[in-house]
Amino acid sequence: MRDAFLIALFAFLGAAAAGVLGAGALWLLRRRSLTASVSVVAAVAVTAMLAGTLAVAQAMFLSRHDLSVVTTVVAMAAVVSLLTALLLGRWVVARSRELALAARDFGDGGDYSAPARPATAELADVSRELAATSAKLAESRDRERALESSRRELVAWISHDLRTPLAGLRAMSEALEDGVAADPARYLRQIRTEVERLNDMVGDLFELSRIHAGSLALTRSRMSLYDLIGDALAGADPLAREYGVRLVGDRIEPVPVEVDGKEMSRVLGNLLVNAIRRTPTDGTVAVAAERTAEGVVLSVTDGCGGIPEDDLPRVFDTGWRGTHARTPPAGAGLGLAIVRGIVEAHQGRAAVRNVSGGCRFEVTLPAAEV
Repeated sequence: MRDAFLIALFAFLGAAAAGVLGAGALWLLRRRSLTASVSVVAAVAVTAMLAGTLAVAQAMFLSRHDLSVVTTVVAMAAVVSLLTALLLGRWVVARSRELALAARDFGDGGDYSAPARPATAELADVSRELAATSAKLAESRDRERALESSRRELVAWISHDLRTPLAGLRAMSEALEDGVAADPARYLRQIRTEVERLNDMVGDLFELSRIHAGSLALTRSRMSLYDLIGDALAGADPLAREYGVRLVGDRIEPVPVEVDGKEMSRVLGNLLVNAIRRTPTDGTVAVAAERTAEGVVLSVTDGCGGIPEDDLPRVFDTGWRGTHARTPPAGAGLGLAIVRGIVEAHQGRAAVRNVSGGCRFEVTLPAAEV
């Protein structure tokens, strides 16, 4: 028992000395290639075995022949271990370089293409993560291009819509100034109408900028959709009478919601104005609200005749106005973009689909806790 303990002790001391030296070597080579680190690990393993064997041999007074045999065996094991470590290190380094080149191309704005040759499990995990990140960045670039295109369209449309009323205001003001206006009162009423339209346009731009900047502060309160829709219908009734359109409140359930009343009134107002202006005379605009498994669904159905299927995904984009001429009272194409922004700020979603004779805009909001 005592001999076994001494053998283990001497073997441990010899191996520990080799391990300490190996740890120091790894620390010095920590910034070098993986091949060097793997070679040091293999050398430490063989050296630890050799040091332990020599320590035991000296303590047990082995013969020179036995010691040379053991040393030769350990030396051959060291050669094989070092060669294996070098081959493994070079293989891992080669795979790492391939991964780095693929990542470099991906970082330069291209799509990531995983190296064709197999790699270690860890490098394969990194490759999969890079592929997932590349897909997300591609989607982000597509969204950025779409947003930039939308912004350019918006600038063009806003420039057009501002130029028209400003030219009219200038002409009417010059006519009044020169005293050639046949009916000054009518000119003044028209000037006021154009100024109000410009004011509404500027208000929409300001609201949209707050939404895009993430600075839309909501003051939520518990209210019934029945009351919210009733106020919106009352506010849109004069415009509906002007256009000869019937407003109908259909299946409006008194469902409680926690929303910002002012912002949701804007959502309903934009949807109703949009529906009334695009519904023919003697047409009907129907508003409904009901609870579903997904939450509270508020819908506005018009009689516009439907929206082309290709245009449906763009309805809520900033500046979208479909195939209608960009003339008053089409507006700047901001109303539906504002609707989506406000609804999403309430953790809801806005959607549109074609129905018989027109289209239905649906706003889904989280239901208030009972």
